[in-house]
Amino acid sequence: MEYLLQVKLGCLFGLLLLTLLFGLVPSRVKCFREGLERGECRPEAHQRWISFISCLAGGVFLAACLLDIIPDFLNDMKEEMINQQIKTDFPLPEFILGTGFLIVLIVERIVLDCSETMSEETTPLLSGGSNSPARQEQPHGHSHSHSGHHNDVEHRRHHFHVDFHAHSSFRSFILLLSLSLHSIFEGIAIGLQNVQSEVLQIAIAILIHKSIIAVSLSLLLLQSSVQTRWFVLSIVMFALMSPLGIGIGIGVMHNQTDGNRMVQCVLEGLAAGTFVYITFLEILPHELNSNKWRLPKVIFILLGFSGMAALRFLG
Repeated sequence: MEYLLQVKLGCLFGLLLLTLLFGLVPSRVKCFREGLERGECRPEAHQRWISFISCLAGGVFLAACLLDIIPDFLNDMKEEMINQQIKTDFPLPEFILGTGFLIVLIVERIVLDCSETMSEETTPLLSGGSNSPARQEQPHGHSHSHSGHHNDVEHRRHHFHVDFHAHSSFRSFILLLSLSLHSIFEGIAIGLQNVQSEVLQIAIAILIHKSIIAVSLSLLLLQSSVQTRWFVLSIVMFALMSPLGIGIGIGVMHNQTDGNRMVQCVLEGLAAGTFVYITFLEILPHELNSNKWRLPKVIFILLGFSGMAALRFLG
C-alpha cells in the first residue's frame, strides 16, 4: 500500500508539473505569439497533429474506461452492497455511473448557456475545425450541436478544441470553471485506484488529455488579452485541479470505514461517468465526425486502445 501511495503521489506531481509546462510554454514560444498576432493560432500542420494526438488520447480513454474504470467500479460497488446487506432490484451501480455522466453534461450545458447569454459574441466558445461563423473563410472547427449559418452546418464540439474568435475574458473564465470540474473527477479516478498498473494507465490517459487542453486553454487566454498575473493564475488553478482530485481520492481510501467505503464507491462511479462523457461525447465524436484524415485518425485510436489493452493484459 505504501508503494501504491508513492505511485499516486508521483502521478500527482507529474500531472501538476506537466500541466503547468504545457499551459505556460505557449506564452513564451515565438511561433505561437506570431500566430496570435496574425490571427492564425492553429495552422493546418499544427491542427493535424493536435487531431492525431487527440485520437491517441481517445483510444487511451476508451481502453481505460472499458477495461479498467467501469469494471472495477461495478465489482467494488456490488461487493460493497453485499457487505452493507443492500438488496434491491434497482441497478444502483449503473445509476451512479449515469449520474456522474449527467452531472458533467448538465454543468457543461449550463456553463455554455451562461457564456452565450452574458456575452454579445455569438461564436461558439468551443470548436475544433471548420467554418467558424466569425471567419467563414478560415476553418476552426466543430462544436456540440448543429445550427445553420449561411447554409453551412456546424458540428459543435468539446472543450479542448478552442475557438480563438470567441475570446472574451468572461467566456475564458467560464471555460476554466468547466475544465476544472472535469479535472477534479479525473483526479479522483486516480486517487481511488488500489492497483498500481491501473493508476499508471489512468494517469497516462489523463496526462495526454490534459496536455492538449492546457495548450488550448493557454492560447485562448492569450487571445483574450488577459493580464499576465491572471493568465498565470488561471493556468496554475487548472493545473491544481487534478492533483486536488487525487488528494481527495487518497484521503477517502486511507480513512476507510464502512461508511467511507461506500463513499469511495460512489465517487468511483461519478468519476467513471466523467470518463464515459469525455470519451464518448467529446474526444471520439469530435474527431470521427470530421472529414479530414479519417484513416490516420482510426489508426491513432487503435494505437491508443491497443497500447492500454496490452498493459492491462500484461498486468
